[in-house]
Amino acid sequence: MKARHSALCVEEAEEVVKELRAALAEAGISLPSLGLDPVSLAREAPCPLVELGRCSLETARRIAAAVMR
Repeated sequence: MKARHSALCVEEAEEVVKELRAALAEAGISLPSLGLDPVSLAREAPCPLVELGRCSLETARRIAAAVMR
């Protein structure tokens, strides 16, 4: 049961990353490092975290502007 729950958590996290990537693309923003944090997946019962990664100042400004809308 625990393994199935963990698998569902990882699947859900992967779906959220896809949704976030698509939403950012709609706003003209690309975060190449966007993905799941591998350390959070290494646990016996993974609890995935989303890794946004690094970005340029211009990308950070675009994210701020998109969030402020």
